Amino acid sequence: MDLTGLSHLFVTVFLSGFASFTVVPSITDVTMLALCPGQDECSLAIYLTGCQQAIIGLGAMIITPLIGNLSDVYGRKELLTLPMTLSILPLVIMAYSRTTSFFYAYFFIRTLTAMVGEGSINCLALAYVADKVPDGQRASAFGILAGVGSAAFVCGTLVARFLSTAATFQVAAVMSMIAAVYMRVFLKESIPNGDGLRQPMLNGTPHGDLEKTTTQAFKRIPSIGDLICLMKSSTTFSQATVVSFFNGLAEGGIIASLLYFLKARFHFNKNQYADLLLIFGVAGTISQLLFMPMLAPAIGEEKLLSIGLFMSCTNIFFNSIAWSVWVPYAATVFSIFTVFVQPSIRSIVSKQVGPTEQVYGRLNWKK
Repeated sequence: MDLTGLSHLFVTVFLSGFASFTVVPSITDVTMLALCPGQDECSLAIYLTGCQQAIIGLGAMIITPLIGNLSDVYGRKELLTLPMTLSILPLVIMAYSRTTSFFYAYFFIRTLTAMVGEGSINCLALAYVADKVPDGQRASAFGILAGVGSAAFVCGTLVARFLSTAATFQVAAVMSMIAAVYMRVFLKESIPNGDGLRQPMLNGTPHGDLEKTTTQAFKRIPSIGDLICLMKSSTTFSQATVVSFFNGLAEGGIIASLLYFLKARFHFNKNQYADLLLIFGVAGTISQLLFMPMLAPAIGEEKLLSIGLFMSCTNIFFNSIAWSVWVPYAATVFSIFTVFVQPSIRSIVSKQVGPTEQVYGRLNWKK
């Protein structure tokens, strides 16, 4: 499988992911210090985090289809610019100060920018891969892309382990700027099958036609009826959507509460979070870059998905009943298999839609 045409995309995803993941071990302590200083338990922090994720999810459900449709008109690269630029703002705020007032400013800006960038960057990157890679090789390509994201997770977490909280946000802000600049300079536009995308912004379409194509892109945003019809059109697609919804529901719940649970139960701090996330990231990276490209062609995406879902349930169960500080560390071994879930669903969904519908199809399982 020739992946040379995806090298700049992989670098872009790595840099962007590095910036995002570097702050993960620190954000729990920053949130607790801003909202409940001097305490290891803070219900307000969990409530705000949960509400933020719900708002981001609902906003992304509306905005991601729009960005996806516009990317079919203007190209993946042009639309990647918006979320990658907006993602810089909240990091800059926290790099400047982490007092309570600045935290609330970060919280508000992060909520707004994540509605644009949380799903869009990932979906556009996946669509870019689908533009470039034939159907039969997409599972492996998606696995490698996920592995690049996991590598960014590992590197970002490792850096955070040895930096102060202030330096962590400063490094993340700089890396997010570098990611946006690199993408604009080096990433080339993808056009499926040579002529699948129309890009009037790049090809000098007259102003009137440009407005017409933009209006058409807005009109193509799927309604509830469109989504229902799409679900009915393919049993496989509808099943993948249901699986993705409930898997995302479980992941959202564990992400919103696990770090706060560990802090309340075992008094975890930034360094312990980093150690835990580092083990998880290393296991996931090895699995996605080595095991999945070999297993996907051999046993198929459906069996990989079943294995990943079962291990994900097991992982959540052991974390929920953790009786000792070593249990969360031991449970990270399941991440070798849980990382199969998303690339498998992506490959299954990608095969159900046409080359110019990759973002449209993918947004339905994403949210």
